[in-house]
Amino acid sequence: MSCPDCFSGYIHQGTPRGEVTSLHGLPVYTTKPLNDAPYRGILIVVPDAFGWEFVNNRIVADNYAEKGKYLVYLPEFMNGHAAPTDMIASSKQLFGAGGLTGWLVKPYYLVTMLSRMLPFVYHNKYAVSGPVVRDFFKSVRENEGAELPVYGAGFCWGGMHIVNLAAGADVASNGKPLLDAGFTGHPSFLEIPTDIERIKIPVSFALGSLDMVVKPPQIEQIKQVFASEAGAKNGEVVVYEGAGHGFCVRGDFVQEDASKQADEAENQALAWFAKH
Repeated sequence: MSCPDCFSGYIHQGTPRGEVTSLHGLPVYTTKPLNDAPYRGILIVVPDAFGWEFVNNRIVADNYAEKGKYLVYLPEFMNGHAAPTDMIASSKQLFGAGGLTGWLVKPYYLVTMLSRMLPFVYHNKYAVSGPVVRDFFKSVRENEGAELPVYGAGFCWGGMHIVNLAAGADVASNGKPLLDAGFTGHPSFLEIPTDIERIKIPVSFALGSLDMVVKPPQIEQIKQVFASEAGAKNGEVVVYEGAGHGFCVRGDFVQEDASKQADEAENQALAWFAKH
């Protein structure tokens, strides 16, 4: 499922250092280790609702490239229909404004949120976006990733795609899986436990204890699947206490704990990829 938390959070400060190219039919933000250090694999980021141009997502891609020594792709999977970043400010007004004035303006911000949320959900439903994501992974595996590890990291909206790819239903023309391992931070739009039970390619989950999309009972269901004999080798779950939805990408870095948790989630992903 999705909720307003998928469209809330904080915009981070920073200047992405990668470049925009065209690759396998899509615009792609591409970033790699500094000083032309050799990379040890390819990591494809499937972003949250704010898409490939969102500064936070590009900074995360840069971090993966430098810390993990990967060639990182952040493609435009949404065909121009990413959620506008002004939704972040609208969500703060809708859920944070108090007093009489606050209540008077809440209907305006509710309408504003819905007018942007509903088109995003419509244009980016899985039936539309799933084949786009799958075909990009497939092209990478058949070309520059034919002899390299290929990993996927998905956040919020992007997590759904990583979980579906990890079901292993599709393979490249060279017979290899489309990815070797996946990571997802605070995924949304999942059917739990059904989608988790389908996972065949290892996936690591970073989840917040206060997430309103994947709530504690669902976190326990995911853990139970991975604890079973059938799922024992297919995944792990790390829960970040006090973290809410979006903490890997849109946490409030003014708060030390939020910055630390986002950094730890990056390290979690990189350790998982190294393991596989």
